[in-house]
Amino acid sequence: MLPSLDLLPHSVRTAPRDVRTLVSAPSPDAVMVDARSELSEARATCRMLTATGLGVPLIAVVTEAGLVAINADWGVDDVILANAGPAEVEARLRVAVGRLNSATAAAGGLIRGGELTIDPDTYAAKLKGRPLDLTYKEFELLKFLAQHPGRVFTRDQLLREVWGYDYFGGTRTVDVHVRRLRAKLGSEYESMIGTVRQVGYKFVVPSSRQLTDREPELPGALLDSRFPESMTVLR
Repeated sequence: MLPSLDLLPHSVRTAPRDVRTLVSAPSPDAVMVDARSELSEARATCRMLTATGLGVPLIAVVTEAGLVAINADWGVDDVILANAGPAEVEARLRVAVGRLNSATAAAGGLIRGGELTIDPDTYAAKLKGRPLDLTYKEFELLKFLAQHPGRVFTRDQLLREVWGYDYFGGTRTVDVHVRRLRAKLGSEYESMIGTVRQVGYKFVVPSSRQLTDREPELPGALLDSRFPESMTVLR
């Protein structure tokens, strides 16, 4: 259906155009619907998928002639021409996933930084979907830094913001909590809490290049979101 998919490092599963089959199957990172022909049936499939609360980007693959039939009533997140090249397909997938994740995070009050997701309402933090076992102060420190990516804070500032003005301990407390946080983030992500010598600490979001170097199967990230690793193609 989309030859460019064969040139991209994604796990692709082809399924019949059956909504019940898709809903009961493992959740993919994106769903593509073959709309090169039988546009009415493809439109009905897209509408049913949207009604189920799919939760992942829904993309219609069409011919150039079929573009005139696409409108908001389809409920799709994007449209890709069947002859689109690998670079365009990759970019559209990244943007679709990133847009959805950003909207979800904004609606739910989540804080995202690369592979890290923080939910202030439930005091939960996840890294690549894995829950982090954090103490209250470790969570508060990580949350505060993640809310201000790239901004450098002195130890005194962090004491005031996280521990409060009535805390009488020394700045060594900050160093201890940073060390524990880095250990829990693991060697792959400990650099997310960066040290600025003789100043303090800052939150560092890994760049797309760093993510690519570590995980070749995930070619990058856009808008602080995970690149689609798996997708389902409905034909």
